[in-house]
Amino acid sequence: MSIEKVRAFFAARGRGGDVLEFPVSSATVELAAQAVGVIPARIAKTLSFKSPEGCVLIVMAGDARIDNRKF
Repeated sequence: MSIEKVRAFFAARGRGGDVLEFPVSSATVELAAQAVGVIPARIAKTLSFKSPEGCVLIVMAGDARIDNRKF
């Protein structure tokens, strides 16, 4: 999904100001934390897994670790 589509989606729901862009990379938890000026624990990261029952989406603290085999 393009950033324009994301902005339009949020704007249509009155949340246009919720999309943040940075002049530096925010591709990793560490880089995102530096860009925002917070500790990595304050960054939410999203992991997705495919299982026989369907897809699983996990949102967790940026400094948390997960055992991929469990999912």
